[in-house]
Amino acid sequence: MDPVEIREQFPLLSSHGVGRSVVYLDSAASSQKPAAVLDAMRSYYENDYANVHRGVYALAERSTEAYDNARRQVAAFFNVADLGEVIFVRNTTEAINLVAYSWGLANLGVGDVVVISEMEHHSNIVPWQIVCARTGSRLEFMRVDGSGRLVLEDLDRLLATGRVRLVATCHVSNVLGTVNPVETIVAKAHAHGALVLLDGAQGAPHLPVDLSALRADFYACSGHKMCGPMGSGMLFGRRALLEAMPPFLGGGDMIRQVTLRDSLWADLPAKFEAGTPSVADAVGFGAACEYLSGLGMQAIHQHELEITRYAWEQLLELPDIEIYGPPPEERGGVIAFNSGDVHAHDVASILDEDGIAIRAGHHCAQPLHERLGLAASARASFYVYNSRADVDRLVDSLRRVRSIFALPGA
Repeated sequence: MDPVEIREQFPLLSSHGVGRSVVYLDSAASSQKPAAVLDAMRSYYENDYANVHRGVYALAERSTEAYDNARRQVAAFFNVADLGEVIFVRNTTEAINLVAYSWGLANLGVGDVVVISEMEHHSNIVPWQIVCARTGSRLEFMRVDGSGRLVLEDLDRLLATGRVRLVATCHVSNVLGTVNPVETIVAKAHAHGALVLLDGAQGAPHLPVDLSALRADFYACSGHKMCGPMGSGMLFGRRALLEAMPPFLGGGDMIRQVTLRDSLWADLPAKFEAGTPSVADAVGFGAACEYLSGLGMQAIHQHELEITRYAWEQLLELPDIEIYGPPPEERGGVIAFNSGDVHAHDVASILDEDGIAIRAGHHCAQPLHERLGLAASARASFYVYNSRADVDRLVDSLRRVRSIFALPGA
């Protein structure tokens, strides 16, 4: 992979783009979009736009085919053979809420346990807090150790009680970058009769994900973090579970028959896709999956390992830089750090003056920051279009931060 060549495929970042001077290091929040994705969405709007699953005229049929083809592309990317197991949603948050409200409210009761971890994004904490409060079930937690790894002994202890109904955890931490041992977690949970939901928001864009091999019961991801548009995402669920779950939303397109008293639900996946879908976003999501497949997910992962290792080494050359999480070989392309006593927001603001975009704050992971004893952290995240030169600019700008705040050794 040549990140400089790839960068030219992203209009905003290319040598002719409006953001050509920007070093974009916030892909964990949202990735930039390649021309292939933008072109696919533009072509749909210009040539095939109509409502889906309703009209019998040619334009509506082309629109329906574009929507259905997007599902085929996404399913192929994740190696899912059954298209009914691929539910289109707006983002990972909606996917997790769908499971929490549809599966959780119907299946959890007093004394049941849902296990999450201390490193979860709020989208995999808040829905379970709400559902557990409504059902009388309770939340339990896998701790994070001092190296940023999950304490799997906590999971073993909780599973041994026989009360765990669901284990819901992230594939990759959006703060620590930790790549969790999800295969082991799935095997442990299934051995005790528990289901597994994986938050793949940071896993799907960066790692090869074979859902047929992984055997998770639910997997959620966002298209906008994997070169697709905002407003696109996927919930994978095993057919037997989805068939048994009540709908999350009611309305048009998710029904087979409606009378004034009763309704019959449509087949999967329509059962969980009420109303007019965002077809163009689905088309863009499918195109993004095709684009990433063309680059090769293993190549993407290897590139991120190399650039993360380089960034790790260069950052630690600076005095008073503290990096959180495991070493580079155990993480995705994310590095959360602090520079001495300088607040992360100040760091991000100064870097922005130098054309470097990073994230600062708690990254929708307040419990994790509390666990680490931090008010906030700065986060640089890397993707296919980032190079060592981007890291060098980051480090140079951090030297300027040190100079501005007159830190020791500046």
